[in-house]
Amino acid sequence: MAMRKEAWPPWQTGTADDSLAMGRVPENHRQAIVKLLWVGMWMLYLASPVTDLLDGHHSPLALIAGWTGLVGFVTAYLTLVFLRTNQEHQPPWVPVTLAALCVLAVVLSLTLGDSWLVLFVYAAVAMGAAVPPVHSRWAIPLVTALLFGCGALIDAKDDLVLSLGIPCFLGGFAMLGIRQLILTMRELREARQTIAGLAATEERLRLARDLHDLLGHSLSLITLKSELAGRMLPGRPEDAAAQVADIERVSRQALVDVREAVSGYRRPTLAVELAGARAVLLAAGIEADLDPAQWAGHDRLGADEEGALAWALREAVTNVVRHSGAGRCAIAVTVTVADDADALALTVSDDGRGAEPGRGPGNGLTGLEERLLLAGGRFEASGSGADGGFVVRASVPLVEAVTPVGGGT
Repeated sequence: MAMRKEAWPPWQTGTADDSLAMGRVPENHRQAIVKLLWVGMWMLYLASPVTDLLDGHHSPLALIAGWTGLVGFVTAYLTLVFLRTNQEHQPPWVPVTLAALCVLAVVLSLTLGDSWLVLFVYAAVAMGAAVPPVHSRWAIPLVTALLFGCGALIDAKDDLVLSLGIPCFLGGFAMLGIRQLILTMRELREARQTIAGLAATEERLRLARDLHDLLGHSLSLITLKSELAGRMLPGRPEDAAAQVADIERVSRQALVDVREAVSGYRRPTLAVELAGARAVLLAAGIEADLDPAQWAGHDRLGADEEGALAWALREAVTNVVRHSGAGRCAIAVTVTVADDADALALTVSDDGRGAEPGRGPGNGLTGLEERLLLAGGRFEASGSGADGGFVVRASVPLVEAVTPVGGGT
């Protein structure tokens, strides 16, 4: 299996994947060496049973049993530390290994003396590291009780038993806290990855909505003016040239708009879109019933809310030009009341053929509804207006008017 290249030393990196995580299987030789050095530092406390074996007061059979038991205990402990210490769900061999640690600690302490009571500290730490919290809360006190029980059976000194019992109890729960912290950090990393994925998805949706609205509007206007220019040739070359010049201008503006949309800086204004809507409708031969002067800016309309309403106007007018077959389009911007709060409402209606039976909303209207919802607004599309055509209604909230302090005095 290929190893990942890691920065060295691993604690100098800033990413969670490159750091030496406690309780995780080492991913390369460097992590294994660092982890072994870290664990080995705590293995120095096994000097007491090792010294007991080297003192020469045990029989050969006791020495063989002692060394075998100590090697087995250390092997089982390192297996837990290196392979499974912070996993949420443990395989069956983990409780078996933990039980073996406790059995070895009891047997070696009762047969070889009080120098081996230190093994209970390692057993308690292993319990806190590998046993789920719901079980380790009673397993750690149980191991501590075994330590005191064995100490009483072998007549160990009270100060020795107490000096081992305190780190046995506190060390086990300290490792339990570390294990919980590691699990929490893992959940936070997963949540952060999920949030990053959602942010990327939302950005793709934003870009798709912007490009759809921008290109749909611009390409519709280019198509109309191209058809006009084609009908004017060859009899009216000057008028055709004017239409071609308009096509060039619209194309250049569309390119600018796309670049701004990709950069995330574009936020259309309602006044500009009202003026543009009139030009597009007239170019399509549709009577435009609107008064751009009805919108002279509104000091209670936020920038995001105005942008959402402007996109709604652009998409609605584009649909009128492309799909309605209408001869007249009416656009109105009014202040209304929704949910006991003021709102600015946009209504775009035509006298065209209306919605096709059984056909749902297209991508443009769906994206428009999403955009308005993000701005706290509302969206409604109806296939039967007063003139028999299609009606789009969009509204966004207005901020509360601020009354000057001491006003009227």
